[in-house]
Amino acid sequence: MPSERSAAPRRPRLTPAVAHTRHAVREALAELPAGSLALVALSGGPDSLALAAAAGFEAPRLGLRAGAVIVDHGLQSDSAAVAERAAVAARALGLDPVQIERVGVVGPGGPEGAARDARYAALEVAAVEHRAAAVLLGHSLDDQAETVLLGLARGSGTLSIAGMAPVAGLFRRPLLDIRRATLAQACADQGLEPWSDPHNSDERFARVRVRRRILPMLEEHLDAGVVEALARTAAIAREDAEALDRMVDEIAEELTALADGGCSLTVAGLVANPPAIRHRLIRLVVRSEFGASISRAQTLEVARLATDWHGQGPVHLPGVRVERTAGLIVFTLAPDTTPDLAEE
Repeated sequence: MPSERSAAPRRPRLTPAVAHTRHAVREALAELPAGSLALVALSGGPDSLALAAAAGFEAPRLGLRAGAVIVDHGLQSDSAAVAERAAVAARALGLDPVQIERVGVVGPGGPEGAARDARYAALEVAAVEHRAAAVLLGHSLDDQAETVLLGLARGSGTLSIAGMAPVAGLFRRPLLDIRRATLAQACADQGLEPWSDPHNSDERFARVRVRRRILPMLEEHLDAGVVEALARTAAIAREDAEALDRMVDEIAEELTALADGGCSLTVAGLVANPPAIRHRLIRLVVRSEFGASISRAQTLEVARLATDWHGQGPVHLPGVRVERTAGLIVFTLAPDTTPDLAEE
């Protein structure tokens, strides 16, 4: 007759993939206040399932709690069953609370953008409801590389190639330094069966084309380490962007003054600064004072009021009028103004 010890279920062995994942999650959780709750955004796929397993293991050892939120976008006929399966897996991993949030996917930006917006909104609502200190997202190093390539294709500047931040307010991404294959191996090593999202093989989506065609081609013809290189690029770009943004915040305090119905920047101050600072100052004023985002073409047109002045008239931005007067670039609210520069 087998002994009680031999009859007990075997614990999954600690493999390199499991250890790597747990270590990354432990570092992220260690920054949270004692006794607080971290919610895992769980889809049931390999990345988020590996994250959930690591959080379920590490959180109690740090004096924390780990729960899960499963967002059901309703985009597939079996989405409710997939969500319930993920919830069952989360409970088996010791996560509590476990909540399924069903959302509608509508709005501008295509199905990818609308689904992302709905997902993040649902995660924020769940975090408030459960008073969570953080929401953990399962983005991997491969996801970061894909984001950088998509940002390069858009040509939207430093921020677009800075990729995803490890920490962004409530959201934390502990797995950004771990390859997708390692996370899949971590699931296999622990006997976990992830769900395979059919959208991840649908090449109608730009990210899927990058994943299935472009990155493999780059790795084959350029360098097998291109994914890691792109992720390093994101980290460097983010450091530079954050440093410049801090500088701009300090400079803006000196150069910005209130004006009737808006605010102003000094022409001398804009001209004295390099373009990277000048353009950030303009975007900062428009965003912070009027809640608007402007394209590079619009930013350059405003900058020319300072750097290439030849008596031109005002620049019309979405809801904002910008003109030069008495050595100042004056931004005023113009709710009926129609922008005359197309978005890039």
